[in-house]
Amino acid sequence: MYRVMIIDDEISARNLMKVSVDWDSLGMQVVGEAGSGIEAINIIDEVKPDIAIVDISMPFMNGIEFTEMASKTYPELAIIIMTAMDDFEYARKCVSLPVFEYMLKPIVRADVTATLKKLKDKLDKRRAELGWNNKDEANEPDMDRSMIDKIKSYIEKNYKDSKINLTSVAQRFGFSSSYLSRRFKQETGKNFIEYLTECRMERAMMLARGNYKMFSTSNEVGIPDTAYFGKCFKKYTGMSYSEYVLSQKGQ
Repeated sequence: MYRVMIIDDEISARNLMKVSVDWDSLGMQVVGEAGSGIEAINIIDEVKPDIAIVDISMPFMNGIEFTEMASKTYPELAIIIMTAMDDFEYARKCVSLPVFEYMLKPIVRADVTATLKKLKDKLDKRRAELGWNNKDEANEPDMDRSMIDKIKSYIEKNYKDSKINLTSVAQRFGFSSSYLSRRFKQETGKNFIEYLTECRMERAMMLARGNYKMFSTSNEVGIPDTAYFGKCFKKYTGMSYSEYVLSQKGQ
C-alpha cells in the first residue's frame, strides 16, 4: 500500500482530492495532509509518504520550493504538482525538478486516476528491482545517550530554522531517520517532532507573555506559516495565541 500526502492551502481542494479517487483500487492510502509547504516539511517525517500531491500556489513555501527541498531530503518521494492554467507554463519550465507529473486544476477525476496508475506502475517496478527489503538497521552505528544529548542541544540551538526536521538532523549526525526516530524516543520518551515542537512552543509562550504579535512569534520560532503555528500553539497550550496573550495580562 503506497502512502499518499496531499498538500494544498485550500481545505476544499484537499477534500475533493480525497473523495475523487478510489485509492484502495490503486493500492494507495491518504495518510496525511498539509495546508502549506512549511507544514508539510514539519510533519513529513511522521507521515512517511511515498507520494506527495502538491499545489503549486501556497503561502510561505510554494509547491516548487517544497519540491526543491523535499527532493533533496527524500529522493525517493514521487511528486505530482497541481497547478492552475495561469501557472502551468511556469511549472513546466522547472524541468530540472524531479516531478513525476504536472496536472491542471480544477482536477478531472479520470486524469488524476490515470496519472496515479502510471505512477503506481513505476513504483511497483522500482520496488521489484530493489527487492524491497527493509534496511537492516542492526549494522547501523550505536547512538548512545551522550549523542542524543548532543542532538537535543542541536535542536535547542536551531529550532528557529524552519527547515529543521528529523531527516535533516539524522543526516547531519550520520544516522538513518528511522534509527534516530526510534533511539530518540527510547532515550527521551518523546518523538522527535514532539521535542522540536516543545522547544518552539516554550519560546512562543515566552514571547506571547511579552505581548508579541502572533506573526512575529511564529517567524521567531521557525514556523512562518501562521495558520500551522496557531494549530501547534493551541494543541500545546489548550488556548489560541490571542487567548493566551490575554490570560497573561496583569500577571
